[in-house]
Amino acid sequence: MNTVTIVLLSILGVLIIAIIVLYFLGKRAQKRQAEQQEAIDAAKQTVSMLIIDKKRMKLKDAGLPAMVLEKTPKLLRGSKVPIVKGKVGPQIMSFICDENVFDIIPVKKEVKATVSGLYITGVKGIRGQIITPEKKKSKFKQFKENLQKKAGAKPL
Repeated sequence: MNTVTIVLLSILGVLIIAIIVLYFLGKRAQKRQAEQQEAIDAAKQTVSMLIIDKKRMKLKDAGLPAMVLEKTPKLLRGSKVPIVKGKVGPQIMSFICDENVFDIIPVKKEVKATVSGLYITGVKGIRGQIITPEKKKSKFKQFKENLQKKAGAKPL
């Protein structure tokens, strides 16, 4: 056999083994995520709160309880997460927010939030509707739309 074919076959074998390993790891992670979602759904409750501030900040700088920091893996303590500071009753608390909900939370307004522990999973407006901000367009899309306007063509 030619050395090139031996090298290609060995690379192909390694790639097949890597795909199989990733498949089983993905299945296991999906099961864990489903269990965690069930636990979040079981413990969720609706709370009215006044949103004071929202930021993406490091977990160790967020002002969360020490117990939360102890339970998080060391590699994730330095990663930035969406943090919302809100006033629930007489208490000001820091909450970790879901990525999908973080963008629609209004600042300096009162909302009804679905909370599971210190995790915000959903938001509804108390007075009026919550306005969802428009996503920013990339420079390429803006340039393309400007060219289409100048040419008189309909946008795609």
